[in-house]
Amino acid sequence: MRFRQVHLDFHTSEHIRGIGESFDPAHFQAMLKKGHVDSITVFAKCHHGWAYHPSTANETHPHLKFDLLGAQIKAAHEIGVKTPVYISVGLDEKIARKHTEWLRREQNESIPWAMDFMNPGWHEFCLNSPYLDVVLAQIEEVVTNYDCDGLFLDIVGVRTCWCQNCVRELLEQGKDPRDHSAVAELGEKTYKNYYEKVIETVNAIKPGLPIFQNSGHVTKGRRDLAYANTHLELESLPTGGWGYDHFPASARYAETLEPKMEYLGMTGKFHRSWGEFGGFKHPNALRYETALSIANGAKCSIGDQLHPDGKMDERTYGLIGAAYAEVELKEAWCDNSTNIADIAIMSQEANAAVSADPWNSNFQGDIGAARIMLEGKYLFDMVDGEADLSKYKLLVLPDSILVNDGLAAKIENFTKEGGYIIASGMSGFCPDKSCPKLDFGVKDVEDCGFSPTYAAVNNEPPVLLYGKAYKFDLVGNDNDYTVLAERLNPYFNRDALHFCSHQHAPYDKTTAKPGIVRNGNAIYCGWEIFTEYADFGSITTKELILMMIENLIGDKKTVKTNLGAQGTVTLRKQEREGRYIFHALYAAPVKRGKNIEIIEDLLPVLDTEVEIAMEKMPKKAYLAPQDEDIGMSYKNGKVKFRIDKFTCHQMVVINI
Repeated sequence: MRFRQVHLDFHTSEHIRGIGESFDPAHFQAMLKKGHVDSITVFAKCHHGWAYHPSTANETHPHLKFDLLGAQIKAAHEIGVKTPVYISVGLDEKIARKHTEWLRREQNESIPWAMDFMNPGWHEFCLNSPYLDVVLAQIEEVVTNYDCDGLFLDIVGVRTCWCQNCVRELLEQGKDPRDHSAVAELGEKTYKNYYEKVIETVNAIKPGLPIFQNSGHVTKGRRDLAYANTHLELESLPTGGWGYDHFPASARYAETLEPKMEYLGMTGKFHRSWGEFGGFKHPNALRYETALSIANGAKCSIGDQLHPDGKMDERTYGLIGAAYAEVELKEAWCDNSTNIADIAIMSQEANAAVSADPWNSNFQGDIGAARIMLEGKYLFDMVDGEADLSKYKLLVLPDSILVNDGLAAKIENFTKEGGYIIASGMSGFCPDKSCPKLDFGVKDVEDCGFSPTYAAVNNEPPVLLYGKAYKFDLVGNDNDYTVLAERLNPYFNRDALHFCSHQHAPYDKTTAKPGIVRNGNAIYCGWEIFTEYADFGSITTKELILMMIENLIGDKKTVKTNLGAQGTVTLRKQEREGRYIFHALYAAPVKRGKNIEIIEDLLPVLDTEVEIAMEKMPKKAYLAPQDEDIGMSYKNGKVKFRIDKFTCHQMVVINI
């Protein structure tokens, strides 16, 4: 995979004329060079359903007079730029008007996406219909006729559907369409049938051609769905609703998959999200987002949208080029590297497969746990139940990690081998939440009945916790555990007959009970504390979580640094080159408009001190890509150095 990719949207209405009339191969090439682009995804078919090439399997856009796809591929290949090809699978407005019986339906028989005639949305297709054969023919035609370097197949994934094709099939199988589990099972079968046929179709023509099936998010815990692709493209436009927390957590999961898959981080040049014409983010935002990708082992992709006339926008490729010029200089220290991690977060999303509520989509615990790792400068991965836990020092089970016998045995073995655990909320219970599967030194865990509650550490004044709290009893005697924090209830819950002041009642000192306890290598926290941090972001909540982590592995961390809260660090290893690469990043997103995070100013960061645990003294440490030696010391298994000044992103290479 190439490092510097562009994903070129081209969803173009039939009501627009002059399609591609301003396309010029020389200008196209000039813009790719200006943007330092080495791969560009170009369009064979858009959401409107039109082909941008001569077609018998589809209809060419009525106002396109030449082979735009072929011209783009030829021009890009002439300057060494790869051209994966985009095909819209899930959406096709042209066919939607002809075959409404092929559209996906919700349980109330409404059509997803398209809810209001005067505020139009797309119409999504069910792939358990004759539409599948139409799509396969379109894919076959493109792969046969064009020298494409891959396929990007959009708007696909496991769906539930109550169209008449699906209802009929369920009834024929003796199943009830009112049974959500039966509908979900058919959705799994439908998607598997689709992607297996796609792979079969493509490999019959060009074996091994890269294929990515885009669902907008790579589902943690669904390795089978991940391996329906040859690589992963982690769509994550921070301003488009994903936020700046999303990509690091997705990357830290993608890299744990075995066998290894290449992956890229997909952001956009847009101020907000896909589909903007004339929308631009600040160049510094793209500099940071691409640096965040390579610091997490990913290649880069930036989304753009081509004007219907086919002319590439010069400002866009100046914007992209500002980021990609830096990436180009850094590639040698980023390719074929592996992440170093002390901590594994067992993902709530991945764990949903064994949850008592598999339709739950509230995975705020994942967000809160990942955010605390980033802010605390901890090296981490996001894992599922199939991951190898032996390489980690600490396993975090955020808030609702329910465990079956197999996962319980794996976690118990992890602790027997000296691993540490932080569990919170109902984590460690069996899938129906009726009994504990893991021994954290507590029993009879249940909702405490008060909201909010308070936590008190040592003799410090109690601090407020807004989220769900649990009461529990301790197992064993006083020598078996250490109480790290007590839970205090308010005098009463607020209601019409019992209230105090503007919000909640103050804490009742007489109600103090254990709230966070350590038993051996495990800490149990009686709050859904990671969800709490995702929802409310309280500094006192953060301090409680950091206290737990430091209590267990504070002296065992691989990296220590004084980089501020908005900074991010990773440590990666290039085995073949015999070196580690320490990445330091710093940017401070600010809120502009309604819930849009913007990065504009990248201020210089001074005097960043770093300490890294290493078994022996390194041969050399230097800044990259500057190739400047950096002073270091080595004592007691720790290498120490200081980055005097950096802006946005700095790599320190440590030769071993």
